[in-house]
Amino acid sequence: MAIVPADRETGMDTKAGIRAAMLTKRDSLAPERRIDMSLAMAEAAEAVAFEPGTVIAGYLPIRSEPDLRPMMARFAQRGARLCLPVVLDRQTIVFREFIRGAELVDTGFGTSGPGPEATVLDPDLLMMPLSAFDDAGNRLGYGAGHYDRAIARLRAKGRTPRLIGTAFSIQRVDALPAEAHDVPLEMILTEQGLRSFSQGV
Repeated sequence: MAIVPADRETGMDTKAGIRAAMLTKRDSLAPERRIDMSLAMAEAAEAVAFEPGTVIAGYLPIRSEPDLRPMMARFAQRGARLCLPVVLDRQTIVFREFIRGAELVDTGFGTSGPGPEATVLDPDLLMMPLSAFDDAGNRLGYGAGHYDRAIARLRAKGRTPRLIGTAFSIQRVDALPAEAHDVPLEMILTEQGLRSFSQGV
């Protein structure tokens, strides 16, 4: 399938226009197709290298997002310590430990996750949702800036988490408008496989 530049595809080159167009594309996928693509992503994620004990942040799907639960289960089997994002207020997310069997609660913006009794962790690796991505590793989120602020907060503490975007391949555009504060992805995971931007493959 040919990919056209974002401004030609959406009729505009603004982040809001690209976001709306790509999320509409994602929403158009049949639920059964999203399940198959999510399972393919779990298979491809076996190529993500990490040591046992690594803290990995995933997320539970809302709307038409990829379902990372099969992937996270595999990560746990490989020794990862899992956590999920939780919206504390309209500006801040933290990452609470995700333990199998623990009760999940409403954590804001339609998401669910561990309750306040769960341990707050600093991720070593972030599996990040997005609305669009390009071949330079630029990521377009949902507009609230939660992950941008979380990454800045982690870096202020001296931590440099690895950033892996998670999306379906139809969310790719030729180029995204990038700003100085935007942090590029290290890798992108789609149903077509895991791609490293730092290595150019």
